[in-house]
Amino acid sequence: MKKFATIILNRNLPKVTDKLFNQIKKYNKTDIFVVESGSKSNNFSKYVTWVADWPDAKKNGLRFPRGMNFALSNLWKEGKFKNYDFFFLLANDAEIKTKSCISKFEKIFNKHPRLGILTGLAQNWGEKNLLKEKKLIYIWHMENHALIIRKEMVEDIMNTKKPGYINFLYDGNNFRGYGAESELIAKAYSNFWGAGITSKVLINENQSLLVNKSDLIQTEPYQKNLKLYIEEGMRWMKMKYGFKSKWSMQMYAKTFYDKFFEYYPEYKSFKL
Repeated sequence: MKKFATIILNRNLPKVTDKLFNQIKKYNKTDIFVVESGSKSNNFSKYVTWVADWPDAKKNGLRFPRGMNFALSNLWKEGKFKNYDFFFLLANDAEIKTKSCISKFEKIFNKHPRLGILTGLAQNWGEKNLLKEKKLIYIWHMENHALIIRKEMVEDIMNTKKPGYINFLYDGNNFRGYGAESELIAKAYSNFWGAGITSKVLINENQSLLVNKSDLIQTEPYQKNLKLYIEEGMRWMKMKYGFKSKWSMQMYAKTFYDKFFEYYPEYKSFKL
């Protein structure tokens, strides 16, 4: 049986994080690690693994890209990275509706040895219309708070020269992460790893946490955060790639996506 590591990102919402931890632990075989992303000490999860406690982290948090870099690079430094076959990356606002999600993910990965990234379907997503009767499709774009990645794919693209919260899997210079998934998917397909979405696992995003508890999370109110998320991400995208729109970033990823199926035509039935 494959071995899974689950990483949950917390920032001052211990009850939410602990509930997610316990739900995953109850129904799935996985080791679980909790990152405190600049949380106050009285708001730590009782399952805390690592604490981001430097001044900038305390002030601004790590957000998803830096938080996952921090966790994965710590597993690497501690010599534990090699123990796992897959990494399940979760923001604590993820609501997993499929209890035994790990086993369902594993079955799909076993049938698709070139699948590097997989995410579940949110019940209110338009992707339902893309899936139709299919249980899995390969995609070139996703924006998600919950994804599972294959270790071999991570090994192909990770930065180990100076592993930390800025470098490892994501580009931590893209602080809030707008466009981060598109970049990750482009890197995956350019190394001949696919990215998919499945209706066999349902995972919603509880946006009400950011709307109603932004003061506790110590982030900007929802609308301001959304504005900064896009503006900062577009600046990063333009500086790094010269792209002026998210569409350009997606088309960049789709170029590698289309080539993938030329090399692996056996997966064409899963192509959009």
